[in-house]
Amino acid sequence: MARLLAIDYGKKRTGLAVTDELQIIANGLTTVATATLVDFILDYVKREPVERIIVGMPKQMNNEPSENMCRIRPFVGRLRNLLPEIPVEYHDERFTSVLAHQAILASGIGKMARRNKELVDEVSATIILQSYMESRRMQGQNKPI
Repeated sequence: MARLLAIDYGKKRTGLAVTDELQIIANGLTTVATATLVDFILDYVKREPVERIIVGMPKQMNNEPSENMCRIRPFVGRLRNLLPEIPVEYHDERFTSVLAHQAILASGIGKMARRNKELVDEVSATIILQSYMESRRMQGQNKPI
């Protein structure tokens, strides 16, 4: 089996998370400058088997896409062209930043570390991935993808 890779795409920084190869546990991978994101992903998929890429889809409360979608759509299109063998899916990312801040606060790490925006992006990607995995299970797909 191969990993799932989740992306919390940001204008400046992008958080990444991956599963283990059995697709049981979601873990933060890193945060990279968005300008280098495609190169990072291409390098990563050469080193690690990736079955599917999940991209956080930012939505407003009224279910309309947020303004960041104008940057995410071209990125996803480019990814699909460069990696046609790996499916790329969107997954709702509403509230992931809030949940990431809450998780970081609950973890008990120090105040300065909690201000680290890169950590928030990585935790957000992890939450997107965990949410994606849980939604697949709830849809009756208990086995990994």
